[in-house]
Amino acid sequence: MTQQAKNADFVDWFRQSSPYIHAHRGRTFVLCFGGEAIAADAFPNLVHDIALLHGLGIRLILVHGARPQIEERLALRGAQMQLAEDGLRVTDDAALACVKDAAGAVRVELEALLSMGLANSPMAGARIRVASGNFVTARPLGVIDGVDYRHTGEVRRVDTTGLTQRLDAGAIALVPPLGYSPTGEVFNLAAADVATAVAEAIGADKLIFLSEHKVSGGRGKLPGSMIPSEVDRLLARRKSLPDELCRILRNAAAGCRAGIGRVHLVDRHTDGVLLGELFTRDGAGTLVTAEPYEHTRDAKIDDVGGILELIAPLEAAGVLVPRPREVLETEIDRFTVVERDGTVIGCAALYPFEKEATGELACVAVHPDYRNGGRGDALLAHMESRAKAGGLTSLFVLTTRTAHWFRERGFATASPDVLPGRRRDMYNWRRGAKVFVKPL
Repeated sequence: MTQQAKNADFVDWFRQSSPYIHAHRGRTFVLCFGGEAIAADAFPNLVHDIALLHGLGIRLILVHGARPQIEERLALRGAQMQLAEDGLRVTDDAALACVKDAAGAVRVELEALLSMGLANSPMAGARIRVASGNFVTARPLGVIDGVDYRHTGEVRRVDTTGLTQRLDAGAIALVPPLGYSPTGEVFNLAAADVATAVAEAIGADKLIFLSEHKVSGGRGKLPGSMIPSEVDRLLARRKSLPDELCRILRNAAAGCRAGIGRVHLVDRHTDGVLLGELFTRDGAGTLVTAEPYEHTRDAKIDDVGGILELIAPLEAAGVLVPRPREVLETEIDRFTVVERDGTVIGCAALYPFEKEATGELACVAVHPDYRNGGRGDALLAHMESRAKAGGLTSLFVLTTRTAHWFRERGFATASPDVLPGRRRDMYNWRRGAKVFVKPL
């Protein structure tokens, strides 16, 4: 690839990412990652990306785990933590000492990395304040099914005032997997639980989990987006999911139900995964939202610009008949759109002829980047349902370039003479579009 081509790709990516740069500025994100990420050789790259997010005006709360660091200290003492059900661990006195030691060491490591000023990196010239503290009040988990979890606890309350003050001062807030009681006790907490509680309490715009397991992009992986009910069904039937991933998924669903707008699950082994997830339309992991990330709906007047942008290349190629903006505005109630993260990626229009109980399916278009995901079929099925609901018994289309696509989906060749009278009078014989009809 030539340097000119590389520059063009960069400019194109930068332009596409600009809406997300604007949307994320001033927002509060809670980022959760395990001690495995901290121990990895590539962790400085992740810290650089965190610094970049901070530099773009994102208010960050980091919640870290420390499991491998704790286990290392336990091994040195010849001790171990009892593993109970659902991945929970019993924290006895010896284990608690290791937990506190490991959490302190991890905090110092993070503060040191965020204090670096490496040349030729996102850290160059950066002066990032990091603020940690006793932001989480906890209580003991207690005895469950006969197991006394000792110093393993659960979140009771989050000091949102203290966290907000640190964020308002321009600092990155650092929250360890520890909780404190009013009587001075210390409890070992699950980082994912802490992150979710913090995000809920502070009203975070995003909760992001860096998982140790691959979460999307292949067979057996999670889908690109889910809603809480889909997460519930997945957990009910996938008994082989790792405990860590199950805990993250449960927290993701609970967080959405508690009002967190978006919860992201990404594979921390992928370099630059945070940037790919946050600054591209398709992301790099799995997104859990209260509402579908992509959905089909009736078009609104605000969609006119997006529809025009979508169909312009097809009009220029002669695939679609040109539709001026003013015509589209008057006919917008005929349109259905497929919206993905606020962007129109598909559309179709239905023009009913009630007297003949038929309708014209027109302006069917899907963005080139999304044509291999079955969206055209889904859009067609939606339009057929809409036609049936309107009492129509058939659909017809006029096309010059996509005859094969409609034939493969049950449309049969017909003569222009079968068109309803008004539509037949408007038929453009010079264009010579082929007519296809499908009974419903």
